[in-house]
Amino acid sequence: MSTATLSIDLDAIAANWRALDSMSDPGTQTAAVVKADAYGLGADRVAKALAKAGARRFFVAVAEEGAVVRQALGPGPQISILAGHQPGDTDMIHDLDLTPMLNSIDQVTRHLESLPGHPFGIQLDTGMNRLGMEADEWAAVAEYVLAAAPELLMSHLACADEPGNPMNAQQLATFHALTDGTGIPRSLAATGGILLGHEYHFDLTRPGIGLYGGAPYADAYPVVRLSLPVIQTRIVEPGEIVGYGSTWIAEGHATVATLSGGYADGLPRTLSNRALLWDEDTPCPLIGRVSMDLITADISHLKQAPRALEIIGRHQGIDALADLAGTIGYEILTSLSARYTRRYTGSAA
Repeated sequence: MSTATLSIDLDAIAANWRALDSMSDPGTQTAAVVKADAYGLGADRVAKALAKAGARRFFVAVAEEGAVVRQALGPGPQISILAGHQPGDTDMIHDLDLTPMLNSIDQVTRHLESLPGHPFGIQLDTGMNRLGMEADEWAAVAEYVLAAAPELLMSHLACADEPGNPMNAQQLATFHALTDGTGIPRSLAATGGILLGHEYHFDLTRPGIGLYGGAPYADAYPVVRLSLPVIQTRIVEPGEIVGYGSTWIAEGHATVATLSGGYADGLPRTLSNRALLWDEDTPCPLIGRVSMDLITADISHLKQAPRALEIIGRHQGIDALADLAGTIGYEILTSLSARYTRRYTGSAA
């Protein structure tokens, strides 16, 4: 087989959810963020594993993602749409019992007029300036909206992965100012917010990246392994080059493995001549440029040519690889190609 294998440990995802759930007070509900196809790992399979672990509320980015999760889970669990109620979403929100997090006065008007009595939440901007109503907008409609009984008031922290950043305390204070006394359940914390402490937890937390083994949750169980098959090996003579642009030149005789995987599969070009691959416990440097479908590794020090080398696994997690690429673990995960053969492991597989 010439396609790479992405192994996804559903038990690890469930264990990470339970661990993050245990960090909150007993009265705080722990939801699960499964947007972007569960961070690239398959929303249908991941949502089922999380529901089995005890999750009863799920967050996705857009209504179309909500449809996938509803199909996987069936009726019952609540599925919240972070983009809110967009034009054209009304029938889907109604028919699939989705809960939009309304972000603007226009969305409030659209939802309450087209689906009166249908569940909704409100997203407030506490300083991130991305999604949600600002303080003056909220003040203008709060009485009207609260009379319609939203299920949740939420906001999102901009710097939760930096515990000492003063923005966290500023946003917490703003959230209190906008929501205290409403009597409506509240949510401020995603993974980083959970780790900031109980004062950020309110009534519901929304872990995302921590479920999938990423920072800032340092104690997360690793979730993914990515193994790239070797499709050819060759001896390279001193002075010969490997890959586009002649960026690697052999200083002596070298054995080079060509592996299936490249930037079309979510391996950034910035890994060129920087990353390591692993044959069991032995590192093998990635040499030359990452191309669209292929990368090359120096395996001169191995006793025999391996069938595959691992680029994400116990020696090099998503965040370590992201550091080498100059990006973040989120981007590594969500860029993993549909060309990979996905193998799910664990009791929920």
